[in-house]
Amino acid sequence: MKQYDTLVDALRDLENRGYNVNFNVAQDCLECAEINLKLYPEDFEVVEFYRFEGPTDPADSSILYAITGKNGTKGVLVNAYGVYSDSGSEALMAKLNLV
Repeated sequence: MKQYDTLVDALRDLENRGYNVNFNVAQDCLECAEINLKLYPEDFEVVEFYRFEGPTDPADSSILYAITGKNGTKGVLVNAYGVYSDSGSEALMAKLNLV
């Protein structure tokens, strides 16, 4: 995996590599409202992930996932980790290695 100094650098590089869909965590899936797409845990793979910590506050932490759907969709999910992370179903969180 590559190493990035900032979340912005990582997002820019992933976008250049075709990861152009922005996902959000829903209860039991990842979704992109812009293109009306839902990916359930069995429908996608986490290809890469990167953790970033805020320079002044350790609680200001996020994780970036590069996601590839079985339908060929490539996108990203940015989520907080730890106590501030979005919650979803147990199967979804297991797929994202958050349980």
